[in-house]
Amino acid sequence: MKTYNDLYLQARNALRDKGVEAYTLEARLLVATAAGKTTQELLRDLPLYTSSEMADKVAALVERRVAGEPVAYITGSWEFYGLPMVVTTDVLIPRMDTELLIDAAKELLSGRKMDARVLDLCCGSGCIACAVGHELPAARVVAVDLSAKALEVARKNIAANRLSSRVICMQADATANPPMSMGQFDMVLCNPPYIKSADMRKLDPSVRDYEPSWALDGGKDGLKFYKAIVKYWKAVIRPGGYLLFEVGEDQAESVKELLLTGGFRSVSSKFDTLGVERVVIGKM
Repeated sequence: MKTYNDLYLQARNALRDKGVEAYTLEARLLVATAAGKTTQELLRDLPLYTSSEMADKVAALVERRVAGEPVAYITGSWEFYGLPMVVTTDVLIPRMDTELLIDAAKELLSGRKMDARVLDLCCGSGCIACAVGHELPAARVVAVDLSAKALEVARKNIAANRLSSRVICMQADATANPPMSMGQFDMVLCNPPYIKSADMRKLDPSVRDYEPSWALDGGKDGLKFYKAIVKYWKAVIRPGGYLLFEVGEDQAESVKELLLTGGFRSVSSKFDTLGVERVVIGKM
């Protein structure tokens, strides 16, 4: 009979041998998921003996990971800005790159407009809406997506993070006119699909084969959503309000130009830790 530690070591070695970069962390997550425990509970219980059924469960999850399935979809959860997020194949896995969007929002609103009305456009899992709601407790947030399934995930995350009193969901198309009932916002945050259609097949298989293509494909030039949002959604931004976009590598200059020609009176950007111009900010 094996202990949880034995199962963890087996999983870790299997992932390492297959070239999984974060093999230690992922092995811990997979064993914890199989056991129905938190990672903290797993660490506590590592010396305990377990069953052959548990060993089979762990082996099955490791097999899925080795085949290329992202660990977040296997475990059904991920973390964003320190908050737990439910994740399914109906939404993108939250990325650390996107946390810069939250940093920028806090910088612009903290001490200035603490009770801001904020829109998370193309919300997916709702990770941006949840992070803003958590970090700015007086803000009121609306999370918008076209996908009903994505909105189901977003609602679960809003409820799980106890934000239902201040964060709501609405279904709408970011590439068309906003619903009349939207009202106006002090800030719009958006991480839209921005991969060029021709580049979709070049994506890493863990992304290309598992994450929803509609949440990645930004059209022929990768700018389809930026163009539509500047055209249709700037009307919901109050005078003096902000539009913040996450952008892909080498897209910042094009998006800045779209904002300037679209009537925004000042445009700036923020770089991520790798020196990529990752967030573009327009002010009305």
